[in-house]
This record gives sequence, C-alpha cells and structure tokens, in this order.
Amino acid sequence: MKAVHFGAGNIGRGFIGETLAANGFSIDFVDVNSTIIDALNQRHEYDIELAAAGHEKIHVANVDGLNNKDHPEAVVAAIEKTDLVTTAIGPKILPFIAPLIADGIKARAAAGDETKLDVIACENMIGGSQFLKTEVYKHLADADETYANSHVGFPNAAVDRIVPLQHHEDPLAVSVEPFKEWVIDESQMVRPEIKLDTVVYVPDLEPYIERKLFSVNTGHATVAYTGKYKGDTTIGEAIADPEIFKQLQGALAETRDLLSHKWDFTVEELKAYQDKVASRFQNTYISDDISRVARTPMRKLGFDERFIRPIRELKARNLNYDILLDTVGMIFTYDEPSDEESVKLQQLFKENDLTTVIKQVTSLTDDELIAAIAKSYQAKLAAK
Repeated sequence: MKAVHFGAGNIGRGFIGETLAANGFSIDFVDVNSTIIDALNQRHEYDIELAAAGHEKIHVANVDGLNNKDHPEAVVAAIEKTDLVTTAIGPKILPFIAPLIADGIKARAAAGDETKLDVIACENMIGGSQFLKTEVYKHLADADETYANSHVGFPNAAVDRIVPLQHHEDPLAVSVEPFKEWVIDESQMVRPEIKLDTVVYVPDLEPYIERKLFSVNTGHATVAYTGKYKGDTTIGEAIADPEIFKQLQGALAETRDLLSHKWDFTVEELKAYQDKVASRFQNTYISDDISRVARTPMRKLGFDERFIRPIRELKARNLNYDILLDTVGMIFTYDEPSDEESVKLQQLFKENDLTTVIKQVTSLTDDELIAAIAKSYQAKLAAK
C-alpha cells in the first residue's frame, strides 16, 4: 500500500508517518523543506525517539521525499497512484496544497481509475478534511467534481500527540511523547476497507474532536498563557507552579462540564481522560517552550477556537466559565515580539478601543460577553 503525506515536519514524521509505516505503507512525504526531503531520499528511513524513561526508538522505513515547490508534477503523479492521502501541515497551509490534490484527482479521473481514495487532514482544527475538500473542489471542473463525488472521500479526523519544539543535528530525528490518538469519521470514508491499526474509527467524530480540543488544546494553552503571564518560559516551569496547575484544573473542570452536558460522555470518563491530559503536560522528558504552545494568540481567540467556543456554549447553558474567562484576559495581554500575531494584537490595542479589538479578534456579538472579556483583560493588565 502507498500513502502520500503532506508535511514532513515533526508531526508528520513522528506521528502520522509512524502510524502509516506500522501498517505496512510506503510513504511519499511532500514538503518544501529541501533539507528534510533530500535526507529522506538519501536514506529512505529514520528513527523516532519516545520522550519517556528508556527513550525507546521506533524505526520507520520505505519512505521517500517529494519537494512540491520544485517538482509539483511528481506530487501529482504520486497522488495518481496512491492508496491514501494524509496531511499534517497546519490549517493555514491547506489551501496551498489543494491545487496539487485536485490535479492528482484529475489524473486519476483521466486514467479511468476506479480505485477510491480517502484524503485525511490530520490538523488541529474542527472539520479539517471537509475544509480541505472545499478548497480542492475550487480547482475541479464539473466532470472532475463528479468523479471526486463518487471516488474521493474527505473523512474528518482528530489527532493528538505532543511533539515539542526540538533541535537535532540529524534533520530526520524526531522526539515524541508515548501517547498518541488518531480518530477518523468512518461515515465519510469511501474506502472503509483500509483501516489502520491503532487508529480509532467512529460513526460521529464531533464529540471526540471537541473532547480533544477542549481538553488538550484548551488545557495546553491555559498552562502556556498563564505561565507567560507569571514570567515562565517553559511548560515544565509553568505546570510545576501550584497556582498554574490549579488554573489548568479549573479550566478543564469547566470544559468537562460542557462536554458532559453536550455529548454522551460521563463525568467520570471525562475526568479520567483529562487527568491523563494533565499528566502528559507534566512529562519531564518533554521540554516545550511557552512561545511555541502560545503562538498565534489571535487564532486561538477565534470564535470557534479552544476558549471562545466553550465559553459561548457554557454561557448558553447557564454553566460556569470563570476560569476560561480569566485565562482569556491573560491571552489578550500576551506580548511576544517574536510572534507575528502577538505583535499585531498589541498594535490593535494601540489603534483601537478595547471593545473594537475584542470584537475583531473573537468575532463575538454578545455585548454581555464582550464586556466580561474587557473586564477580565483590564484586571489582568492592571495586575501585571
């Protein structure tokens, strides 16, 4: 079996690539990083190290590299012959690879290939694969769209594995936490006979996406922004602070309340899941910079993102969201000169009144909630 995977970075190699290889796939990694692509083509293998006691190594073989900037035609040719397409490139980059995937679909249609193909976006976003589908279809004519409708699936997925910021002399070396979770919506698959070991297939992905987003992503960001506010530089420093750990527990308690009211999860199973999440943040073998976890604060304050969405839905259910609101106040104070979005956010405050900034960043129209965020921000700013 063959797979084309977009994104040869740490997540791509250390999570998706590892899983595909363990299931017997040969992998064409697609990326614009010539150093990594050249190394893949020279060696056709690499090792993953688990960030835990023992530092277990996992060997990945049967891999190649394709540079989509220099050789887009080779990527299209690979998609034409592949059994599966996956991505781990970041939500903002998906539109840029959509034309290549579209061209690959066109090539399959022109060849009269009746083999069906699933395209799975493994990104930290809700509905990533369906978003990618929308972008791909922008580049398909009617006949090719008809072919895609019957032969190509875009099943949404939820992925979870911490791959911290790291530096290695070997461009292919990657360190990852032992825990991993990959969940796929099987109702959106067109080739359901391809089922990967260690991957979970469910009829409805949304509960699992929200459980992950409102636990791992909300939790990790809570530790990062609270740590930054208190002057820490690493997640390890922050999570060791009892006050910050209490902030994390409070945020997770609020999202747990939402998840248990919204989905068919019991409070007990959510508590066990979130306790595991907290223990992963405490892994002393993972050294992660707060600047990495906290990057792109404006995106993380988006209407459907990890803080504003649960706050909105908790408020709609008359449930408590005090800790999440307190954390949002800290996020608005986030000032990191190396972060483009942080610089832009602080510039917005210089050019606009507070209410305008909150509306622009969060897309909120609820005046009561906007006023509550403004109050939280002003309190945090005054206490700095």
